[in-house]
Amino acid sequence: MLETGLIFRALMRNKIGALLIALQIALTLAIMVNAIFMIQDRNQQMSRASGLDEANTFYLTNTVFGENYNKQVNLQTDLHAIRNTPGIVDAIQINAIPLSGGGWSMSLQHEPGDDKDTIGSALYMVDEHAINTLGVELIAGQNFTSQDIQWRESGSTKWPPKTIITKAFAEQLYPGNWQSAVGKTFYISQTQPMQIIGIMKALQAPWNGWSGVERSMLVPFHMDAKNSRYFIRTQPGRRDEMMPIIEKLLAESNKERIIRRVSTIEETRQRSYQRHNATNKILMTVIITLTLITGFGIVGLAIFSINRRTKQIGTRRALGATQWQIMRYFMVENLLISSVGVVIGSIGAITLNYWLVKTFSLSPISFELVLFGVIALFIVGQLAVLYPARRAAMIPPATATRTI
Repeated sequence: MLETGLIFRALMRNKIGALLIALQIALTLAIMVNAIFMIQDRNQQMSRASGLDEANTFYLTNTVFGENYNKQVNLQTDLHAIRNTPGIVDAIQINAIPLSGGGWSMSLQHEPGDDKDTIGSALYMVDEHAINTLGVELIAGQNFTSQDIQWRESGSTKWPPKTIITKAFAEQLYPGNWQSAVGKTFYISQTQPMQIIGIMKALQAPWNGWSGVERSMLVPFHMDAKNSRYFIRTQPGRRDEMMPIIEKLLAESNKERIIRRVSTIEETRQRSYQRHNATNKILMTVIITLTLITGFGIVGLAIFSINRRTKQIGTRRALGATQWQIMRYFMVENLLISSVGVVIGSIGAITLNYWLVKTFSLSPISFELVLFGVIALFIVGQLAVLYPARRAAMIPPATATRTI
């Protein structure tokens, strides 16, 4: 374009203002791209499948305070009553709830001994009804049988000989051939063998921020404790209806206990990712604020430039320049400033992302996201300069030539 050289020389006469806007664009791009990247990363975390039938499951805490309470007998009585309630699919006792933030984890290894490499896994103590109650999908091997279930007393360090693990855990144990995990033996508590009899498609750990959140295992245990959780699955669409019914059933069946914390998995997921949602809102606010500040900065620079060059603009209008040519001048000027800004900003975005990847073990930023940020700021720049450019184009030639 013939007027590019003229525009460039004009910018050199006001290079401080142009440079400040270019740096502002660069800063906005670097922060915008990485903020969007972090939002996307959190959204991916929040959208991960827990493996549960979330829409039709709930859980509650059962706390017994009676002295003559037979825990083993009453656990079976409770579970039998819940399972035989119309509208209930199945129920189990469980030691922890996925995504709840609190639970059990254990280190496991291929060979016995205290000097072996270990792999961490979340641990859920359940019975043979767990697969059906949780709604998880068993993709290899077999389920527990009633003969596999043992009673675990408080403080016990012994583990049953069988387990069911998630596919992600199997892939960690046997990279490239996770199906081969079925029938294999690994060791818990350094020396106790456990045989993998089944593999689940997915079941998340209680801790959403843990790098091994997809690694979980089921062990066949009933817990001999006065304080326990019941996890319950209902027929589709009947969860909210059945929650007060089961709470009332348990409360009336034994007056020497307290039923509390009746909650759904959906509510647990929402609480679990509360910080993620809050952080995303903050990051989005930062993006919008920086974009607006950059836009207003572009408007201010353009208006300042127009006020300084009113006579020049009027002279061009008097010599036959059209309104579109005047507008184009300022739009091209902004395009040049934005080009410098996005080049610096792209380098800054990649550098900042490299630091984030190295510090927080995140995935590298994609080229598409940087390109999106570049295009977005070019559009913001053009929209921001549109009003000042139209204002310049409307300057009457006669008025402009009389301006001192």
